[in-house]
Amino acid sequence: MKTTQNYSRIIAGTMTWGNWGKNLSESEIIKLMQHSLDTGITTFDHADIYGGYTNEAMFGSAFVNSSITRDSIQLISKCGIQHVCNARENTIGHYQYNKEYIIESVHQSLKNLKTDYLDFLLLHRPSPLMHPLEISEAIYQLKKEGKIIDFGVSNFTPSQIQMIETAVPVVGNQVEFSLTQHSAMYDGTLDDCITNKRMAMAWSSLGSYFKEKNDKTSRIKEALGLLTKKYNATEDQLLLAWVLKHPAKVYPVIGTATPERVIAAVNALDIKLELEDWFVLLKASQGHPVP
Repeated sequence: MKTTQNYSRIIAGTMTWGNWGKNLSESEIIKLMQHSLDTGITTFDHADIYGGYTNEAMFGSAFVNSSITRDSIQLISKCGIQHVCNARENTIGHYQYNKEYIIESVHQSLKNLKTDYLDFLLLHRPSPLMHPLEISEAIYQLKKEGKIIDFGVSNFTPSQIQMIETAVPVVGNQVEFSLTQHSAMYDGTLDDCITNKRMAMAWSSLGSYFKEKNDKTSRIKEALGLLTKKYNATEDQLLLAWVLKHPAKVYPVIGTATPERVIAAVNALDIKLELEDWFVLLKASQGHPVP
């Protein structure tokens, strides 16, 4: 892996900490940050858009009022999505990746998060109008100024990354990957991470299992019923263990704000799924045997 930072293998996702979810108070955020650190989670995943462009400032206020030091954590953030909400004058959702905007977005994230640098900056979603030279000028300037350390993307295809890399190296890709949504295994996304030693991160790493009730989740539930006993583990731990077994060395981003589930997620690192059990779960998800 080309990345220079020591990111925790389980990453704390902050998307639902604010008004897009839990609406945590400042004291609750401080407790959750400290609890995460106590369990071994040191990396926090943000995006400027989260909470309608409000989550980063909320987190930053809690961070500066905590006893947590900057060098004990890693901060990831994303930019590029122009969302229609009260915080912006956008009339339609779109993407923006010109040099000035990327730099401006990072400066705003730094101000909101109360920090001098981001450990990892990601372009949030690919735009049909993005140009690698425009992006690279912004990234090299931000790196030169010490505003970002690592640069990567989120939800990009291998060919889109290849295009960006004609101008600037891409050291990570954060994509949707779980037992219920595993197209990244088959469309070349995770292959690209292995081939090019890119850090693979998975958002929605538990997938739709706890959100939907359908034939797929019913099959998975039946398979998990046997495996929870075998491994003395919970369903969410086994879902994470399935993701963690992939040779791309995926870093799951977990969205929970429940202390017990944070501990459970970290303990999933100790579960070593046997090969056939991994395929039992894959078969349950796909609804058919491996061809």
